[in-house]
Amino acid sequence: MVQYNFKKITVVPNGKDFIDIILSRTQRQTPTVVHKGYAISRLRQFYMRKVKYTQQNFHEKLSTIIEEFPRLDDIHPFYGDLLHVLYNKDHYKLALGQINTARNLISKISKDYVKLLKYGDSLYRCKSLKVAALGRMCTVIKRISPSLAYLEQIRQHMARLPSIDPNTRTILICGYPNVGKSSFMNKITRADVDVQPYAFTTKSLFVGHTDYKYLRYQVIDTPGILDRPFEDRNIIEMCSITALAHLRAAVLFFLDISGSCGYSIAQQAALFHSIKSLFMNKPLIIVCNKTDLQPLENISEEDTKLVMEMKAEALKTVMASGGELETDEGVLLTMSTLTEDGVSLVKNAACERLLNQRVEMKMKTKKINDCMNRFHVAMPKPRDQKERPPCIPQAVLEAKAKQAAEHEKRKTEKDLENENGGAGVYSASLRKNYILSNDEWKEDIMPEILDGHNVYDFVDPDILLRLEELEREEGFREIGEDDDFEQDGNELSPEEQEALAEIRRKKSLLIQQHRIKKSTAESRPTVPRKFDKERKYTTQRMGRQLSSLGLDPSLAMNRARSKSRGRKRERSPDRGNINNGDAMDMDVDQPNKKLRLRSMSRSRSKSRPPGEVAPGEGFKDSAQKVKAIKLGKKSVKKRNKDARRGEADRVIPTLKPKHLFSGKRSIGKTQRR
Repeated sequence: MVQYNFKKITVVPNGKDFIDIILSRTQRQTPTVVHKGYAISRLRQFYMRKVKYTQQNFHEKLSTIIEEFPRLDDIHPFYGDLLHVLYNKDHYKLALGQINTARNLISKISKDYVKLLKYGDSLYRCKSLKVAALGRMCTVIKRISPSLAYLEQIRQHMARLPSIDPNTRTILICGYPNVGKSSFMNKITRADVDVQPYAFTTKSLFVGHTDYKYLRYQVIDTPGILDRPFEDRNIIEMCSITALAHLRAAVLFFLDISGSCGYSIAQQAALFHSIKSLFMNKPLIIVCNKTDLQPLENISEEDTKLVMEMKAEALKTVMASGGELETDEGVLLTMSTLTEDGVSLVKNAACERLLNQRVEMKMKTKKINDCMNRFHVAMPKPRDQKERPPCIPQAVLEAKAKQAAEHEKRKTEKDLENENGGAGVYSASLRKNYILSNDEWKEDIMPEILDGHNVYDFVDPDILLRLEELEREEGFREIGEDDDFEQDGNELSPEEQEALAEIRRKKSLLIQQHRIKKSTAESRPTVPRKFDKERKYTTQRMGRQLSSLGLDPSLAMNRARSKSRGRKRERSPDRGNINNGDAMDMDVDQPNKKLRLRSMSRSRSKSRPPGEVAPGEGFKDSAQKVKAIKLGKKSVKKRNKDARRGEADRVIPTLKPKHLFSGKRSIGKTQRR
């Protein structure tokens, strides 16, 4: 859904402010200091940048104005015609065209002067070209000052326009001035339109919103229309004509049958017939207002005839648009905004007619076929001629009746409160729903302090014994649940009982092994001694098992012994050449430092010192490598210093150092103090 929000259009500055904004931005955002001693290429670049930057700022500002103002050919016809009525489409397009021409002229000026600046031969020549370029750009802006002022006036007026959505559900109120349109609008919406007892109080379109069947409807109050030729109508009337012509809405044509508006029923009927072409393909309702002053039945025969003719025309319009009415009374309704008699009826009738028409239009489109293909309503085929009305079982009806009777008998807290003196006298009991062994205990007074002790902190002296009993009982229950053999163990034979004991012992051993595997302590031995009390898992046993399989157990046994003695001696470089006795004699207390180092673990990597020569580096010895490293560091020192500040750092060097050019000078050199 397209939303037209003209309040977001940027403010259009006048010619003088426009120039001040751009030139001050150029002064702030570009370098300002230039010297004669600069190279001519640098001088050209300096002034070319000024000209180009100014042109870019002008281009951005003017482009924003052109893009943000709506194009009359691209927006909804309602808004296009409304803007034409209010501001004259030709003047509007002419102003935007002048802005576009100015933008192109400024771009051309910039291009020409940048070309001349490329061949500037001195500082004076470059500066003169820059001044000329900026001056010509400002002259172009001064010439379009009237267009800028005109667009700013339009912007302010457009920002005050109501936000009308041309595509949503809309109810349009029209008729002669002072017939009660704004009063009806105030009754059915939250809008606050000014109501006065004279004509043309409403001078523009007003928008309000109302709800019907959980849907939001847009209600538009239009200014009054007079019955005169199209050319003679003013801007206020043309706003109403534009809304009637372009908005797909339900039209409420208001008719003042009392004549208090200053116009007779004949004049109002003539207006209806002159603009009835605008009502085509729209739900139309004729509303006879101010029935409190004069009912519809009491008007003269001539006026009644005119009203009936209008009703017939309205029925023709409905039939031509393909709509259907249950009764012909739906196009003529009576109402009084003063007594609010019939106001809601008129609103509901308009909303219902509009809703039905929108549904019919959607049903005629091709899109509805795609939606209908997704729906399937199952209709069961009748098997026989029997009627099967909905049936509720008798038991369900009896249960419902019983439940209703109980509900009537049961007294609520509100009923009890009313019976016992009302609010402030009756206090509801919170204990009556307690579940206790004896109902008489519910209202007992519970002491908080007893014998100087807090009752809630009081502890039973036998609580520990009871806790032990409870834990013992839980243990028996767990054993009974986990072990099915416990219940009928007495019925087993001695061999079966022995097998049962062996199974339980094996089960406990598996549980212990599982717990050992799950433990995270890496230093725990593979078979902890406290679990291997029978000393079954030994290296001798492993050796016997490997020998029985025909394998040599010596290497495995030596590895098991070395692993059990810690990390210090696990990977000695000469492990293959020394026997177990020598390995055991090796310890961290060895007096020989080389021997101690050799026994350290090779798994811990040792970083190479920077001076050590690696194979393939091309150095003769460590001294030569250290010297090369020093020379390399020294060579990049100056380059690293210079690289810390680049052209992207926007550094302006101090042309006059303060310590050399401020204060009194003593006798001596000016280079240093």
